[in-house]
Amino acid sequence: MKFRAEGHAVVVGAGPAGLFAARALADAFGRVTVVERDDPADGHRRGVPQSGHAHDFLIRGHQIAEQWFPGIGEEMVAGGAHAGDIGRDLRWVIAGRPLVKGESGLSTVVSSRGFRERHLRARVEALPQVTVVGGQDVAGLSFSEDGSVVDGVLLGSDGGRKLSADLVVDASGRGSRTPVWLEEHGHGRVEEEKLKVDVGYATRIVRAPADAFAGDVGINVVASPDSPRGGACQRVEDDRVVVTLYGVLGDHPPTDAEGFNSFAKSLAAPDIYRILEVAEPLSEARRYRFPASLRRHYERMGSFPRGLLVLGDAVCSLNPRYGQGMAFSAMQALALHDHLREEGEAPQPDAYFRRLAEQAVDPVWGMTLLSDLSFPGVQGERTPETLQVLELVGRTQVAATLDGSLALSCLRVFGLLDPPTALLDPAVQARVHETLSRQPA
Repeated sequence: MKFRAEGHAVVVGAGPAGLFAARALADAFGRVTVVERDDPADGHRRGVPQSGHAHDFLIRGHQIAEQWFPGIGEEMVAGGAHAGDIGRDLRWVIAGRPLVKGESGLSTVVSSRGFRERHLRARVEALPQVTVVGGQDVAGLSFSEDGSVVDGVLLGSDGGRKLSADLVVDASGRGSRTPVWLEEHGHGRVEEEKLKVDVGYATRIVRAPADAFAGDVGINVVASPDSPRGGACQRVEDDRVVVTLYGVLGDHPPTDAEGFNSFAKSLAAPDIYRILEVAEPLSEARRYRFPASLRRHYERMGSFPRGLLVLGDAVCSLNPRYGQGMAFSAMQALALHDHLREEGEAPQPDAYFRRLAEQAVDPVWGMTLLSDLSFPGVQGERTPETLQVLELVGRTQVAATLDGSLALSCLRVFGLLDPPTALLDPAVQARVHETLSRQPA
């Protein structure tokens, strides 16, 4: 491999994962090329059918974005997005009751996904090392004769053009073809883990009076085992509001106006329905379905070629109702950055995938699975320890609707700042017990 300052890295995919990966690689390589099948400027790329739905950018992702692109939040607000304190300006409703509000000192920016991607892409394209190229199909990876090294990507529908690279990072999403290409070149099949959740979404864009939000920039009515329907309502740029409703295990919202509003009215709290009552519709409802969370265990592979790494949904695709995707991608790109900084000239796949699992994937995947297993209809193993943790976390969330300190503890976990184990801390559980013991049975 060439000395990194003279080397060329190629990123497959120009979504958030690919853009964050390009930023990480720009600190290590003299040239970085991001290759995207669709036009990156198109806000509704065919490779991103979920792009029009409500998208959270959890606080950990916002922090990483500000670290790598200082001032990007202010730029977005100047362009029409809305900033807010996660404890004061975002309304979280759990089991029909709002979390206690208060200053957290942690700010984020609420916007549509397309708007955020445009700002991220503009910052990435401004890096002198980086070039973003749209309209390019990646038909395959270029392997050495013995299959032990990836030295570029094959472009065009027939793979007739080779783009050479010292490192290829696959950030092409859940539909990544890397598992197939690895198997074809003798590296075996990557182990996959799935959890069926069958989440269905419907989203409408509306215009609503600002005072209907009572000062909030977003509302999240969270689905629970007792009320397995939820929704998100976000004030975004251009005076628009994105309203996304969802249901789990096949209980999906309808897309006709009457059915959509009736579904919103059926949620455990009326907050989103009240917005719709005073809103002017700007679009028809759009549907999206997510069958199962998926994790590919690259860290367990016995054989993996040098010159190739994988990141983002291509490694782990999470239940989207938790809004973790973009922040999760940023966390994975940070793990890539840390690996490149600490390794020698050539990144080591086994060390990278171990770091990726430990630093980013394990805690977030574990948290998502734990939450999904709280729904009785989700098929999966529930050990006595799992059931105990579910009970403690559930009690903590109920107590967070009564106690501001516990609400902040929950918001830090929701925002991927703290691991779920933070809610099991003895001091936290003592406060939960004290808070609930003051309430009627």
